[in-house]
Amino acid sequence: MQLGEPSQRELLRFAVVCRSLTLLLQALFNALIPDHAADAFSPPCLAPAGLGDRLVEWLLGGLSRWDAEHFLFIAEHGYIYEHSFAFFPGFPLALRAGAELLLWPLQGLLTLRSRLLLTAVLLNSLCSVLAASALYHLGCLVLRCRRLAFLSALLFCLSPANVFLASGYSESLFALLVFRAMSQLERGRGGWGMLLFALATGVRSNGIINAGFLFHAQCRDFLSSPSPGGLRGTLQRLLRLVAFLLLVSLGVGFPFALFQLYAYSQFCQPHLPHLIPEPLVQLAKDKGYRVPAGNQPSWCTWRLPLIYTYVQDVYWNVGFLRYFELRQVPNFLLAGPVAMLGAWAAWTYVTANLQHCLTLGLLRNKGRGDKKPGKPPPGFHSPQVFVYVAHSTALLLFGALCMHVQVRGQAGAVLTSHVESEQLDLGSSSATLGEPLKMEG
Repeated sequence: MQLGEPSQRELLRFAVVCRSLTLLLQALFNALIPDHAADAFSPPCLAPAGLGDRLVEWLLGGLSRWDAEHFLFIAEHGYIYEHSFAFFPGFPLALRAGAELLLWPLQGLLTLRSRLLLTAVLLNSLCSVLAASALYHLGCLVLRCRRLAFLSALLFCLSPANVFLASGYSESLFALLVFRAMSQLERGRGGWGMLLFALATGVRSNGIINAGFLFHAQCRDFLSSPSPGGLRGTLQRLLRLVAFLLLVSLGVGFPFALFQLYAYSQFCQPHLPHLIPEPLVQLAKDKGYRVPAGNQPSWCTWRLPLIYTYVQDVYWNVGFLRYFELRQVPNFLLAGPVAMLGAWAAWTYVTANLQHCLTLGLLRNKGRGDKKPGKPPPGFHSPQVFVYVAHSTALLLFGALCMHVQVRGQAGAVLTSHVESEQLDLGSSSATLGEPLKMEG
């Protein structure tokens, strides 16, 4: 795909307009509608606010609420509270680098916190536009239909989860890395795919499950390709497969393991006390936040001391069926359409490709008789889509049973765009954008 294609230009233009409109609307509604008085994380500002800081807060303050406050705090002060380890360091590191390097000329006009917020808005605006473009390229490779790929990317820009792509969350950066990694994998570049998946794991914890895409691709190639040299050749290929799977596990999981090791060194091993500003120490005392200089937490004595599991359990009450409460019914209703669409998409795909699903998508179509294997048909029912449907269905089941339902709405946005684009395309004429792609090789 080249930038000169009409669909690519239109997509980029549409994504920029969507992002600009989102920023404009949040500034308007942030000024008109008072904030909800929630018992959310709200650390004190240590530096006095100037005119520039008040202007940034007035324009962009609506994008710094809820989880965004955690990311901005970590980027400014580091991991000084135990509950902050629920948020992975990739996005805060990017914010700090942007604030210190790109926005360094503004340090005389804005405090570090304001520069971090401005960096978050600029970074996420760029990443969300690039993520839409990356999804379009991925759709062309997987769906093999420009029209469906184009509609999927447009719907991705219009997704209800679009607000998370604009605010100070890590979704935009994560989506860009994952879409790029998937595209590299579809092109047969497993090394680049593994690197991008590893970077995505450093941004969000659920990036670690993307190793499944690499596992599936290698196992499919192993089962679909004949082994030269008989039994010996098969054993050699099997050993190479096992070695590669171990390498993928270590590579994609390395950022997760390194982050857990850092937390262990901070809370479970003796070290010099951190110099924490007094207002933040007082906040920890008032709210009951644990700091590294306090008593050793219970998770340090676990056989596998993972702070992430502990923090999700204790601070966010994440666990099996824990979110099934009567007071959460409105949130379930909000997430219902995305969950039902995801379930319907999985059912539709399985019924259309039952034999392919029973083999877990590991066996390629070999054709019949003297016919050579044909390329997969374009569209959502293509055999290439199996691994993406499996990935989304696994997230749907885990999210429905164990995660906060609001997160389920965020996670379902991409599959929603693919399924809705398929339905919009039914009955349409085969215009230029709707013709199947002629892929090389």
